[in-house]
Amino acid sequence: MKLGSCLRVLQASALILGLACAVPAVHADENRRVLSNPKPDYPDIARKLSLHGVAKIQVTIAANGRVVDAKVVGGHPILANAALFAARNWKFEAGSSETTEILEFRFDPS
Repeated sequence: MKLGSCLRVLQASALILGLACAVPAVHADENRRVLSNPKPDYPDIARKLSLHGVAKIQVTIAANGRVVDAKVVGGHPILANAALFAARNWKFEAGSSETTEILEFRFDPS
């Protein structure tokens, strides 16, 4: 490999590493207890199709414990929409700052 190519690779690596360090990390506060966690309704169409699986929802929790944002990060769209609706109504213990969590909802037609 030529010296110029090596330098470009090193510069790109340093830039990526620098950007990764510069972005503030948002993480879940391990001590936030769930106060209210309504279960999602199993959609009728999902039951008829015998759909089962896991829906993953990322929630942003305000310092007061309320969910202020929720978005689907995985799962079948029919199941994920039901999970998203339920996740928006979860309530957590108050914390010192805004945090994010990934909630998993398991759906089984039996």
